Amino acid sequence: MRGGTSRGPFFAGADLPADVALRDAVLLAVMGSPDKRQIDGLGGAHPLTSKVGIVTRGSKPGVNLDFLFAQLQPEKDTVDTTPNCGNMLAAVVPFALETGMVKPQGDTSTFRVLTLNTDMQCDITVQTPGGLVEYAGDARIDGVPGTSAPVTINFLDTAGSVCAGLLPTGHVRDVIDGVEVTCIDNGMPLVMFRAADVGRTGYETVAELNADTELKARIERLRIACGHAMGLGDVTAKNYPKMTLIALPRAGGSLATRSFIPHVCHDAIGVLAAVTVGTACVLEGSVCEGIANVPSGNVKKVSVEHPTGEFSVELEVDPAHPQNVTRAALLRTARLIMRGDVMISASVWEGKSS
Repeated sequence: MRGGTSRGPFFAGADLPADVALRDAVLLAVMGSPDKRQIDGLGGAHPLTSKVGIVTRGSKPGVNLDFLFAQLQPEKDTVDTTPNCGNMLAAVVPFALETGMVKPQGDTSTFRVLTLNTDMQCDITVQTPGGLVEYAGDARIDGVPGTSAPVTINFLDTAGSVCAGLLPTGHVRDVIDGVEVTCIDNGMPLVMFRAADVGRTGYETVAELNADTELKARIERLRIACGHAMGLGDVTAKNYPKMTLIALPRAGGSLATRSFIPHVCHDAIGVLAAVTVGTACVLEGSVCEGIANVPSGNVKKVSVEHPTGEFSVELEVDPAHPQNVTRAALLRTARLIMRGDVMISASVWEGKSS
């Protein structure tokens, strides 16, 4: 399924091995990792197309569905279930409806989903006219060709998804490794810093940034230092925190971004990264201050510019405590691409090979 600007196979939890090590070996075989082209599996030779969704019926009162996201890498033998993925999240309810895990509720269907990775809940609404998932529509998101039916995601509690809190260092702004940063986690651990502070404009192309070995080495050194400051320990082998360069907006949005996830520059920006960036924009004293163009009022639409367009997030702040973000909502799209069986070696399933 495609979820937002990501893609990958979805599985019912019961169809995968219960043993985590064996499950991970199966997923690696399914995707064809580790291999740069993932030629022997379903992976798309890119982190955005090396993702897996695992869905089960809800395990907590009031929760309809549980979602476990797994991030694989083309050239690594790792299966990371620590972070969230808001893009793949958009395909969870369509998958559950397609497989009969839940039943449609009318012309629209809303279900509460628990992301097991970070114990985060959200309400997801999809179009279900005539009791069928509707994929065609007029909703457009940058990074996906054409238009599709909208999938609305209303996040209920995203602060401190992986870290101990929204501002894991205890400050809205820090100086770490000689760079002013905002370390923040409102759905995704991020380190945000001004592109100019590392000698870049923030408007470079993805190809230019991926070829900039000097910058990538500088960012990785900063990321490791920030990981310790955020209470995440040694993040050398972890996919978080993500690193986000910011600059003045230049396409009518709130600010411009270039995100490393964490070693490759993202062609766009992740869903929960956009939520976290938007949150930083409304926090007084963050590195976004003086750069971000944020509307007034308690409900704010923050438009996050990225290399292939923009991503709008609607944030609601507590009028009595403007530093507190009480709601984050956004629009995604999803599509069922195919259904069927994926074949792997029997020896992998039997635990005889990895």
